[in-house]
Amino acid sequence: MADIEKRRGKPVTSYDVAKKAGVSQSAVSRCYKPGASVSAKTREKVRIAAEELGYEPNAIARSLITKRSNSVAVIIPNLTNLYYPEVLAQLGQRFSKRGIRVLLFALETESDAEDALQQIWQYQVDGVIAAAKLSEKQIAEFSRRKKPLVFYNRHSNDHSASAVCCDQAEGAETLATGLVESGHNSAAIICGPPDSVVGQEREQASEARLRELGITDIVKIDGDFSYECGAAAIDKILEQHGNIPDAIMCVNDMSAIGVIDSLRFEHDLKVPEDVSVVGFDGVGPANWLSFDLSTVRQPVGRMTEAAVNMLIERIENPEIANEKRVFSGILMEGTSARLS
Repeated sequence: MADIEKRRGKPVTSYDVAKKAGVSQSAVSRCYKPGASVSAKTREKVRIAAEELGYEPNAIARSLITKRSNSVAVIIPNLTNLYYPEVLAQLGQRFSKRGIRVLLFALETESDAEDALQQIWQYQVDGVIAAAKLSEKQIAEFSRRKKPLVFYNRHSNDHSASAVCCDQAEGAETLATGLVESGHNSAAIICGPPDSVVGQEREQASEARLRELGITDIVKIDGDFSYECGAAAIDKILEQHGNIPDAIMCVNDMSAIGVIDSLRFEHDLKVPEDVSVVGFDGVGPANWLSFDLSTVRQPVGRMTEAAVNMLIERIENPEIANEKRVFSGILMEGTSARLS
């Protein structure tokens, strides 16, 4: 039958499937809509009829009827940071289960979002999750276009968009407190890129807590979240400070791993006996026995689930007010630092 239809140049429609299966056309549509209520008997009838006819649902035609593209955009900076591929994988899985496609827009830097947004408007996506900094003007454009926006691990100061965040300050303060209470007297902070909101929040909270607890001997080194910047940081500390402090706080795990390798293999120092090192994020390599990093693990599963739910709710009901959900990180006490 399918071959006959193709020869005639007539595409098989849901109406044809419904007629052959002996069900309504709406029942056929429900069978291809994730999460829709349909009996197992009806679903099986439709499956058999569709296979015999060679039917495949037309996503473009369905979007014309529903006025939705069934696609969302995800903006993520710096995919070389191992935290973001994990976030992207979880977002993709959660949207896929709901029958929604994900378009990825990866930025070289957080402040490089304008070109991505211009492409996003062309794709007519139903909504956007942004793990990048957006200007007030860019955020306002979402409202003008009536497109829901949910920030991931970012937030707007005026609450003009919904957001899901890890409590960066709380996590950094926990690490700083543990280092001071276990007897450390000097510290270095390996920072993130200057346009990274997350990096700045962790850096500022770390320094403020260290000073609050009496540590004034602090050196700060510019970084970019990479392993390479962490590995190069020790030489920069020596150039600026003259000696290596007994505690090094890194605003992410990959730079902390670079620091550990540099201390061990280039400077013949023991971690944590000579220098304690902490990170932030809880990426996979942080758990490797070679590093066993003391860090704060972000609850990626809970955060991505919340972000997906918040966006879908606002796609389905644009009148829902913006909200911000903040999740506490989980302290992972490894062997890379002496923490009380």
